[in-house]
Amino acid sequence: MDNILYQIEKPTLLLDRKRVKRNIDRMVAKADRNGVVLRPHFKTHQSAEIAVWFRDRGVEAITVSSVEMAEYFIDNGWHDVTIAFPVNLRQISRLNVLARRARINSLVESEMVVRCMDDTLDENVAAWLKIDAGYHRTGLPWDDDASIAKIALAVRKSEHLQLRGILTHAGHTYGSGSPEHIRAIYSQVLNRMKTVKRKLKSMGMEVGISVGDTPGCSIVDDFGDVDEIRPGNFVFFDLSQLAFGSCRLEDIAVAVACPVVAMHADRKQIIIYGGAIHFSKESMLGSKGQAIYGQIATFESGSWSSTSDGNEVISLSQEHGIVQVTDSLFERTKVGDILLVLPIHSCLTANLLGRYLTLDGEVIEMAKY
Repeated sequence: MDNILYQIEKPTLLLDRKRVKRNIDRMVAKADRNGVVLRPHFKTHQSAEIAVWFRDRGVEAITVSSVEMAEYFIDNGWHDVTIAFPVNLRQISRLNVLARRARINSLVESEMVVRCMDDTLDENVAAWLKIDAGYHRTGLPWDDDASIAKIALAVRKSEHLQLRGILTHAGHTYGSGSPEHIRAIYSQVLNRMKTVKRKLKSMGMEVGISVGDTPGCSIVDDFGDVDEIRPGNFVFFDLSQLAFGSCRLEDIAVAVACPVVAMHADRKQIIIYGGAIHFSKESMLGSKGQAIYGQIATFESGSWSSTSDGNEVISLSQEHGIVQVTDSLFERTKVGDILLVLPIHSCLTANLLGRYLTLDGEVIEMAKY
């Protein structure tokens, strides 16, 4: 670890390979116990090399969040891809090209989109009805029987679309305050999806159920009557997931190494080279009830280990981060040292930094779109 830190000149995303693989193993085992397909969301890591670690554990189907991401992973040998984003009509021609190379699963929630796809596609594409089961971001309201029936029938009549199932994202688990609340949200979402499935079955349409969010998939033990799960953040976890109870501290598999560039003894603050362009502006409540943008971790046993209250990133500008620290940390830190910061949201942090440095010194590149 010391050798790795010696190489660092600027904010660098460190990756603990052992933790990543352990996180993958745990979710694969849980999916196997529940008899469901694990279709992990690859928007978190966006890396062909890390994707191989999933394939090595038997994962064959994946989720992405854009056509560009689908192209990248199809180029790297993946052939069953769900684009978990409403179909962008301006990219249907690219979707058509991808459908010649792989099994593409698309999200539809509009009859107009179904018509446009059918008029434009000359390849077959699987369609999943996007259902709003409580998050209220996008999707057909789960209790809007008329709209669901109308669009399902439009897909069934389509020449190039095949109705595969109903899909939802329970993103409101991210606003939960406890594992119990997350379990309650998961149960409610599942019951709503089962209601939609029964309605479609009464119309002669058998569909699968796809759900996916890391808090629900990490905390819930029995997934119930679903066919596939699509968590993504679990591959790395982060401080938000730790606060939800989705993971343990020792499961957080990425941290940002930031050089110390200034120190202010009068206010016990350390200035790091690491700002909003590295972490994003994602925040959570810290130990004193204020917004924080990361927490300092200690170097122990070849990785990062404990954090301590009072050592938190309390402000970010473009490249600067202000860290409020305890007397103890201030006294043992000097300008030029490296502080290790656990991110609030690992997906955004990884996307901004664009590459990983493993603890054994390997650089792993992310996709470039």
